[in-house]
Parts: sequence; structure tokens; C-alpha cells
Amino acid sequence: FTQGLVYHEGFFLEGTGLNGKSSLRRIEPKTGKSVLRLSLSDRYFGEGITVLNHEVFQLTWKSGICFVYDSTNFQTLRKHSYEGEGWGITTDGNHLIMSDGTAQLRILDPKTFKEIRRVDVIGPQGPLRGLNELEFIEGEIWANVWPTDFIVRIDPKTGRIGSIINFASLVEGREHYRGENVLNGIAYD
Repeated sequence: FTQGLVYHEGFFLEGTGLNGKSSLRRIEPKTGKSVLRLSLSDRYFGEGITVLNHEVFQLTWKSGICFVYDSTNFQTLRKHSYEGEGWGITTDGNHLIMSDGTAQLRILDPKTFKEIRRVDVIGPQGPLRGLNELEFIEGEIWANVWPTDFIVRIDPKTGRIGSIINFASLVEGREHYRGENVLNGIAYD
């Protein structure tokens, strides 16, 4: 499963999930060829990824571990622990922003992984749960809402949703997907 996707220095970096199959990959956009791959231990279910200061941060779903790698060679630099589940992660250039499937986003210090604050995400009907894959785009947090066809654009200061994008047309014409077969992975250039 694609769990995290980032466009970095001309390549896609993809974090994949599933125990025994989780990895971090560097992929050529034109060919789809993987040019560098790091497999996680079978005990980890890889989740979201982001890049900050030439370091790749990769969450794990239920293990409470964030691995930090050198972005050039995927050498492990360190790891951080956190409470709860890890779903998606992005950066505003200074802090890390992490989702855990709830209606809150955690703002984290990238050096220590300590929580600085939380942002409650509020939609038209109230708190919005299922916040998953994240990307920081032009001052907004874009979040895939699991298990839907929607991406929401969130104000990082207030948690208010500015707009909702419906991507259902991307899957039209094929058999409706079920379970884990949902849209996931947001990359921006």
C-alpha cells in the first residue's frame, strides 16, 4: 500500500505499508522504476513520510516509532517514539505535522519529536476524523480523509477546512473499491 508520497529533488519518495512488505523507495517519475529501496523490519507497518532538511521521516502505524533517514542514501540516522498511531506526516518547513486518524493534527519539533501543540480540525459538520496522508501546500495542510475520495484543505492555525476536493472521478469506470483499496498519497511539486 502507498502510505506516504513526496516529490523531492526530481524523484518520488514513497513509503509503503503492510507488515513484511513496508519500505521506503526512491522512484523515477517518468518510468516508475525504483532506484533505491529500504525495507523495514517485518514487525513494522510503514505509514506516512515527509522530508525536512534532507532527512526523511517515516511513521509506523501501531508501533509508535518514527524512523529518520538520510534523504540521499536512506541510512538510518535516528528514531523517535510517540504515543498512539501514526498515519500521515508533513512539514511546514519548521515543524512536523502528524495525523493519527483522529480529528487532531499534532505539531512536533523535528529534532526531538516532542509535541508542541495540537490543532483541532473542524469541518462543516464538526470535528473531522480519518485525517490520513498529509502534504503542506502553499500555506495549507492538505489531508486525505480515510476511507473517502476526499482531500480537505486545512488552515494550519485554526484547523478550519477551507475547501473539500472530491477525487471520485479518478476511479470512475472501474469496479468500486472496498476496504483498504482507497486513494492515498499526496505529492506536490
